[in-house]
Amino acid sequence: MIRKTLGLAAGVLWAFAPVAGLGADADAALRAFYQRRLDASFRLEPTTATLLGDHRFDDQLEDVSKASRARWMAETRACLKALPKEVNYRSLSRDGQIDFEIFKHDLEASLWSNDNTRPFEDDPRVYGAYVSDSVYSLLAQSTLPKETNIRNAIARMRKIPAILDEAERTLRHPPKSILETGIRQNKGAIHFYESEVFELAGETPQRAELKAAAAPVAARLKRYQEFLEKDLMARATGEWRLGRKRFSQKLEWVLDAGVGADQVLADAESEFVRVNGELRVISRQLWSRYFPRQPLPPDDDEGRRLLVARVIEAVSREHGAAEALVSDARATVDRIKAFIHARDILRLPDPDRCQVIEMPEFKRGNSLAYMESAPPLDPSAASFYAVSPPPADWGADRVRSFLEEYNEHMLQILTIHEAYPGHYVQLEYANRSTSPIRRVLQSGTFVEGWAVYTEQMMLDQGYADGDLRVRLMQLKFYLRAVVNAILDHRLHCTRMTDEAAMDLMTKGAFQSEGEARLKLIRAKQTSTQLSTYFVGRMAHHRLRQQIEREMGDRFELGRYHEAVISHGSVPTKYLPELVRARLKQPR
Repeated sequence: MIRKTLGLAAGVLWAFAPVAGLGADADAALRAFYQRRLDASFRLEPTTATLLGDHRFDDQLEDVSKASRARWMAETRACLKALPKEVNYRSLSRDGQIDFEIFKHDLEASLWSNDNTRPFEDDPRVYGAYVSDSVYSLLAQSTLPKETNIRNAIARMRKIPAILDEAERTLRHPPKSILETGIRQNKGAIHFYESEVFELAGETPQRAELKAAAAPVAARLKRYQEFLEKDLMARATGEWRLGRKRFSQKLEWVLDAGVGADQVLADAESEFVRVNGELRVISRQLWSRYFPRQPLPPDDDEGRRLLVARVIEAVSREHGAAEALVSDARATVDRIKAFIHARDILRLPDPDRCQVIEMPEFKRGNSLAYMESAPPLDPSAASFYAVSPPPADWGADRVRSFLEEYNEHMLQILTIHEAYPGHYVQLEYANRSTSPIRRVLQSGTFVEGWAVYTEQMMLDQGYADGDLRVRLMQLKFYLRAVVNAILDHRLHCTRMTDEAAMDLMTKGAFQSEGEARLKLIRAKQTSTQLSTYFVGRMAHHRLRQQIEREMGDRFELGRYHEAVISHGSVPTKYLPELVRARLKQPR
């Protein structure tokens, strides 16, 4: 999968002489070494370069053949070997040492992934990213002149058939659940090249040339669709479970938080009990509002579950229309931003480059929304808070369930998480980092954990004026993050069935059946990623408690938040020392 990091970076083999002596500027040597890494990588992974905001190779596409991918890994091994020779770790500043460790960890994690997973053989979504994101990012986010972006997009379109040829040669036995998502996304890609690409390009004298380039891509994608649905589906017998050993290893590489798989599961199971208790307290307070003539259910396990389920069901009916979902999300933004400013939660980015958009069809899959942040190497580009309306081919009952899951109260929590002061704000701060390593190599545990942390924090500070319905949805949303970690572990480390997983989500976490089914698919496809939300939130929550206790009356929330997000999206294990150091400086 293409990422906005260099986990699968490519390049040429390294052959550098060691840096002379301890007197050399080690921090500068590290930056220079990493820049050479980027330069070499981008020549062979131009789509990654574009997604990161480097536009030197926007008219090119990757060679994703087996031989080329072997060169990527050979370069990564050579880079890892050269790093300690090229950069003297002991001579680095402490910030430089942290950058060195982040860089080294990313190289090692890439090699582990290459040795233990086979995405190009098992996951058709990998190829879909090259086919669609490579062009979409040029037309939607690049800050180059429009004419240049269209010209580069046309050049890339001409190379897309080679990507699909390689996909058909390489894909072997994907897990059925992953292939099904790839099939849905490829349908979106066909629609993109038949329609959306022209909407993005707008009025342009290059329209005829754009149409001439897009038409054969759409035709080739239709043939590829037939390959996915018939040939590959007949061979979709792959195993999606990682197994305990590989899951535990991968989780440590992904989290980089100093916590193992068993501890994550134990923490999540404990938090599951605590959050359910809070849900019951809130539900008791709301019961009479929705059921004024009915007594509370019995105070036993089943009665307490029924209490929460019925109140959540009643609150969830307060939702907007399907066609208004994107505009409703947009309306929450101004309200939330005004509150952040009034309560000095933190200083918001200025100028604000976040746009609320309808999610492109080829990006839809298993979630309602995402944040497409400005590329770290092109930080003046727009960021997109993308919201997905229910698909047009859904029946009335499925649409209703979807809208109830993302009701008017939950939508506010979602905007807090994805945009303000969640992902958009945090990633805008991260893009200000002077360290290219921290801008490019982002910790998902930090990023997701911060977003989840902000949900409760905003309500604790008074957002929504104590509306218990919003608090109920916040707790429900957080319980989803807790269950994500439990689900992640049990699905990949045990033989947990789909039925047991659905029960955990629908009965244990009060999710709608439609939302739970999407999450089950996602859990099978993105092993370990679902754990980042909970682990990151716990790290942010615990650090906040520690620092607030240490500072006492001197603690200022806005200043603290800025100290947390001013260092880039670093692994959470570095936060205690970085935040304490930052708080000693003026705001």
